[in-house]
Amino acid sequence: MNCIIIDDEAAARAIVAQLCSKIPELDVIEQFDNAIEAIKFLNQQNIDVVFLDIHMPGFSGVDFVQTLKNPPKIVLTTSDTNFAIEAYEYESIVDYLVKPITLERFQKSIQKLKNISQQSPVDPSKEAGETASGEDLYINIDRRLIKLKLIEITVIEAKGDYIDIKTEKEVYHVHTTLKKIKEKLPEKVFMQIHRSFIINFNKIIDIEDNSVLIGKNVIPISRSNRPELMRRLNLL
Repeated sequence: MNCIIIDDEAAARAIVAQLCSKIPELDVIEQFDNAIEAIKFLNQQNIDVVFLDIHMPGFSGVDFVQTLKNPPKIVLTTSDTNFAIEAYEYESIVDYLVKPITLERFQKSIQKLKNISQQSPVDPSKEAGETASGEDLYINIDRRLIKLKLIEITVIEAKGDYIDIKTEKEVYHVHTTLKKIKEKLPEKVFMQIHRSFIINFNKIIDIEDNSVLIGKNVIPISRSNRPELMRRLNLL
């Protein structure tokens, strides 16, 4: 299995590399001290496994996982014991190793990787369909992953480098763009009606002139998006 190591600490990278050398099946192709350079590398190379530190300056391990569209298998290597439960919400994360990592624990992780690789492959088209029609969305708030049910989201508003995801009870301030979250939302339910707003089509209460009412929120409709909105309405 080809692998890479991502950790901002040189000593930590050296330890993982030494552990990898004890496993004949592992071949360390490259090491990186930041996730950005690793992403560039993965865009050009096929890798089986990534050994990834969580807490890195600038661009964290969580950011790395969320950025990759088709990530390889990932084994987290970290001193932080608080992220274990949330980590397994990501399908690409296979194991969670807490530093200092023993050889025995490392070998168990590799065995888990082997077991997964021996399983029957998933039909890519089926897997993509399940992702697109999923009922949940995970958002990163202060290094915590919070699960939201898509049906509970009413409005998503762009605010600079952040977005506000609104439900009937809460507002979540998330560091991402409207474009990125739009890619993860089912088109049958959500629609962008303005450069700064995406709405849950099923939550519309009223439409008047160039705005829609969702809960207590009056959302503007841009001229370019109005025809599509009208087309999707079940008009009498």
